[in-house]
Amino acid sequence: MRFSLVLGSLAVAAIALGGCRDNGSSGGGTETDGNETESGGETGEESSDALGPVGLRRLTRYEYDNTLRDILGDSSRPGSQVLPEDPFTPFDNEYGGQEASQPLIEGLESLARDAAQDLRDDPARRDEVVGCTPVGPSDDECMGQFVARFGRRALRRSLSATEVDDYVALGLAYADRESDFYAGMEVIVRALLQDGEMVYRVETGTPVDGEPGVFALGDFEIASRLSYLLWASAPSDALLDAAEAGELRTPEQRQAMARTMLEDPRARAQVDRFHAMWLGYVQLPHSAELTNALRTETSALVEQVIFEDASAWIDLFTATETFIDATLAEHYGLPAGGSEASWVPYGDSGRRGILSHGSFLSVAAGPGDTSPTRRGKWIREQLMCQPIPPPPPDVDADNPPTEIEADCKADQYLIHAEVGACRGCHAQMDPIGFGLEQYDREGRFRTTEPDSPQCSISGDGELVGVAPFNGPAELSGLLVDNSLIQSCVAQQLYRFALGREVEFDDMPLVLEMADELTEGDGRFDTLLATLVAHPAFALRREE
Repeated sequence: MRFSLVLGSLAVAAIALGGCRDNGSSGGGTETDGNETESGGETGEESSDALGPVGLRRLTRYEYDNTLRDILGDSSRPGSQVLPEDPFTPFDNEYGGQEASQPLIEGLESLARDAAQDLRDDPARRDEVVGCTPVGPSDDECMGQFVARFGRRALRRSLSATEVDDYVALGLAYADRESDFYAGMEVIVRALLQDGEMVYRVETGTPVDGEPGVFALGDFEIASRLSYLLWASAPSDALLDAAEAGELRTPEQRQAMARTMLEDPRARAQVDRFHAMWLGYVQLPHSAELTNALRTETSALVEQVIFEDASAWIDLFTATETFIDATLAEHYGLPAGGSEASWVPYGDSGRRGILSHGSFLSVAAGPGDTSPTRRGKWIREQLMCQPIPPPPPDVDADNPPTEIEADCKADQYLIHAEVGACRGCHAQMDPIGFGLEQYDREGRFRTTEPDSPQCSISGDGELVGVAPFNGPAELSGLLVDNSLIQSCVAQQLYRFALGREVEFDDMPLVLEMADELTEGDGRFDTLLATLVAHPAFALRREE
């Protein structure tokens, strides 16, 4: 019965609270005297070069779950069970496809209701979130402290005095009704978890003089950009404190903060997930045991190169050893380092780096076997940032025409690629895929086609316009030596940071980031630091 009372007035309360907010509060900045932007810089100080439009972004399921974990101590990850799935394109945060829907609204309401009730029922977490001990149901002082504290974490900015008073009044009304302070806490948590500023990353900023349609972000808005880029979660109290103190306004301050944030375990998880989404292995079509082994192998390499050794990012593609246990060593045909996972050299196996991992080789497979076309297309588009036009509507791009008669895959695809309308695109994709054909859809080495021992596999391929190659080691060498992978990862990281495709106006910054990998120290943390330190990171251009 308690929740029937809450449901009847919660929507009205949320509307009332939304309508009474100060117009300037949503920008996340402190009050200004009119001579400075909310982010603290002189108006027009930041350059809008290398700045494409930025739209309204909703938290993904992954980000919502991380946010609940960090502001409520809730590690159950309920969003992944209730909210609609975010499509991987390859990233899950592209706002162009984030449409509001009835399942989304109902899911958010259900999540807020359950999370608030679970918090109330868990005294340890509840007391940590509230931050004070009430002396009774009507303790307005403790309620005010809780609202200011939790509201700041949930909305990622400081609440105005009016907002605090309104939420306190809402909480005390329910606390008095049930003679329980925590009934008021529960309804406040429930309302804030459904607030538009909780669910969406609202960026308003203030207009930049002489730059129509360009806005300087507020201090708290910059903090949120940093936090969701590096942690996929809400800003910490320390980051919010830095924002409130105006310590994120200059490139040097943002870069220093990013370096500090990269030391947090959440940054390691985020960097690992970025690579998993970009390279396509965030979801694998294997058993739980094999999937876990493959993901462990690749995560270990990402962590070693980027965090443990802090070496050049291209070492991901040129590594001469890999982290595997005895089962995966047998799977690959490599010597086992022991029953426990350990670093094992590739030797003369023809493997090198992340493109040799079963996690990557599992991507873009056909229904029953590898697909040279799908593999080649994936590498062209995701690793080289060279889009391939879609096939004509009447063409089955994954299978040779039915009139082709050939026993072996190589012959089938050769004839397929010679068909007039297919020739141009297949010439760009298939030779790359055939260069990886000696590795099946689980990353195992082979010399003949499955169920066709008469069909040998040479593993010879070609990066058309660059050079021929054989196997993942030689492909990695071509991509690295010709700076193809370095320029593409800069573009993909910027796409991930802004939640949309890279546009022409973005390219100066993308090229600057790519230069860090080819001409600078080549480290991925430096690439991130270059991005957050750029003036464009603290600006928004309206769509």
